[in-house]
Amino acid sequence: MDLVARISRQFHDSAQTKLDAVEALAAPIAAAVELMTQSLLANGKIMACGNGGSAADAQHFTAELLNRFEMERPPLAAVALTTDTSTLTSIANDYSYDEVFSKQVCALGQANDVLLAISTSGNSTNVVEAIRAAHQREVRVVALTGKNGGRMAELLSTTDVHICVPESAAVRTARIQEVHLLVVHCLCDGIDYSLLGEPE
Repeated sequence: MDLVARISRQFHDSAQTKLDAVEALAAPIAAAVELMTQSLLANGKIMACGNGGSAADAQHFTAELLNRFEMERPPLAAVALTTDTSTLTSIANDYSYDEVFSKQVCALGQANDVLLAISTSGNSTNVVEAIRAAHQREVRVVALTGKNGGRMAELLSTTDVHICVPESAAVRTARIQEVHLLVVHCLCDGIDYSLLGEPE
């Protein structure tokens, strides 16, 4: 296979993975939009966390809320728990990397807040611990996962929302990450639509 054909295959596989996942994901994405919108209307905030590419997705999401997505609107309350290097390194150094998000959730989380917890495997220990901390603080959780949700799926309550890329649609981490990015954009679009309606 030459390089052009290989690149074309990547595009095709990515598009097909998204199409295969839409039926399973549309309803939980809509539920997550409703949960996040209710939080923002109640003067809550949305916190987001993840590792590596998932950290980038967390930061991408909060930036779209704080600044804007596709419509002009007031800034929305959102914070990525992945960006403060002094906080992250002090917690990791003094305690454990497993606690870098959970300590922040314990300090910042309030009732009416939402935690967007992102992990392609669902098994990232620091994200699992963030979910535990969220529940202790009465913060509801939107879990964005793949591969059947791993340990994160086991922790979720009936008031949380699980957006899990179906294993039949994506077995490669890269494909899961590509669906996660689309989900992030769907969340941003859905929140704007819920708050402002259709743009003129």
